[in-house]
Amino acid sequence: MVRLSERLSLIAEYLPEETYFADIGSDHAYLPVYYCLNHPEAKALAGEVNEGPLNSAKKVIEEYEVHNRVEARKGDGLDVLEGRNVSEVVIAGMGGPLIASILERGKDRLRDVRRLLLQPNIHSEIVRRWLEENGFALVDEKIIEENNHIYEILIADRGAPSSLYTKDCKETELWLGPILMKEKTEAFRKKWERQLKKNMEILHKLELAVDEQESKKKEIIKEIDILKEVLYHEND
Repeated sequence: MVRLSERLSLIAEYLPEETYFADIGSDHAYLPVYYCLNHPEAKALAGEVNEGPLNSAKKVIEEYEVHNRVEARKGDGLDVLEGRNVSEVVIAGMGGPLIASILERGKDRLRDVRRLLLQPNIHSEIVRRWLEENGFALVDEKIIEENNHIYEILIADRGAPSSLYTKDCKETELWLGPILMKEKTEAFRKKWERQLKKNMEILHKLELAVDEQESKKKEIIKEIDILKEVLYHEND
């Protein structure tokens, strides 16, 4: 039986049972194969840009005999959606800027997609901003620690009725996550306490530097103040 990492298992929980979804940069097609093995009505598309990973995905699909419901296609980003009417798209295990770039370059292929399930390794705020500006509303987000790495998972639906962002706090919520800020789980605290410590070290070095870098210092001080407020003050 295919075993998924904790982060991919969590993503799978947000897929409908009768989904036809695409997994972009599929990593051996583990998620599509796993999901279709466990949900007889599901279909999936595993997208890969390079021949090696594509062949690995095809091998796993054949091994588990799900080739009638899981297809591996070669293509750059969302190009693999051409001619396929998927309802959900997964992009996991990439940097936030790359995920946003894939979505932006392929957004014409997202017209019929109802849900995006995204797991940026870094710079989640860039992904949240893209979603907010392109008709996908954030409906849930999770943060987990696995193998000493902390991962954020963002779930966004097309045309969701209301925004999770507040007018006065939107920039901070885009940065830290509107739901994650409220829940303040152990993984959330660990991630941002690390960042706070790093910022304090950067500020100390800036204060010792011969050349004045006032704009950089102001930026770091602002981030420090925000992180302290979010981490150490209770929600209203």
